[in-house]
Amino acid sequence: MPHPNPPPHPMAADPGGLENRPLRVLVVDDNPVVRAGLSALLSGGAGLTVVAEAADGHQAVLAARRHRPDVTLLDVRMPRADGLSVLPALAELTAVLMLTYSEETETVHRALRLGAGGYLVHGEFTAEELITAVRDLRAGRAHFTATPATALLAHMRASLSPLRKQLDLAQCQLSRREVEVMDLIASGMTNTQIAAACFISEKTVKNHINRIFTKLGADHRSQAIALWLGTARREVRR
Repeated sequence: MPHPNPPPHPMAADPGGLENRPLRVLVVDDNPVVRAGLSALLSGGAGLTVVAEAADGHQAVLAARRHRPDVTLLDVRMPRADGLSVLPALAELTAVLMLTYSEETETVHRALRLGAGGYLVHGEFTAEELITAVRDLRAGRAHFTATPATALLAHMRASLSPLRKQLDLAQCQLSRREVEVMDLIASGMTNTQIAAACFISEKTVKNHINRIFTKLGADHRSQAIALWLGTARREVRR
């Protein structure tokens, strides 16, 4: 009789083994040629091993539950169950890196909201950059190629509320970069995701955030978001 609970993640039994075992990857794409190419490429990277492949979202969830990969490379458009429809379930089991030809702004935004840790568009990265992105994602560092990063910023700017647009930027004295960072904070992105989207370091993001909080008169992230979106009374510190 099968055990009612899924097997524990390999790291659960060996919390110190992160640096001592191969990084386990699940490749999900409906194109068998793409799957084979990605598997061969990743298997050639030191410390990486492809533990399974899947041709659709349904197979991906089953494979993730069975193999508990560290990172899953996930396509968007697939038969039976597409990548976005199974992304929330996958994100509970593994870090998810979108790897797809789909570059629409709304698709990028939805993927991040549903739990993706990064977004790469085919043709915008080298083999070395893909391997680096996979390794970094397991360590909690997000990766975006140029098209999704640009699409995300465009989406944030287009979706600003009317109240946000009325904010007196001259009084707050926010720089253009600080405006971009604050828009991404308000969208719910983490410092790691902001750093990847803006192509800057996390330390630089933290420096921007400290200056933004001072200019907005905010003591923490939630308050800054409320002030930025116009849902709280703004008190600019002098």
